[in-house]
Amino acid sequence: MLTANLREMADDGLVTRTAYPEVPPRVIYELTGLGESLSPVLDALAEWGEGYQALRAGRG
Repeated sequence: MLTANLREMADDGLVTRTAYPEVPPRVIYELTGLGESLSPVLDALAEWGEGYQALRAGRG
């Protein structure tokens, strides 16, 4: 499942995939500029999640 998701992200231009012809096989995935542009969105989502957890724990 992870491999399928990573390949889809590569197809969408979010990551690059570099495969090395080795045994065992080695594949490196790296964020593209487009993938890195999601950082503020993911940071905001993480901040929201932390606030929600605090609220659920009675600390909010």
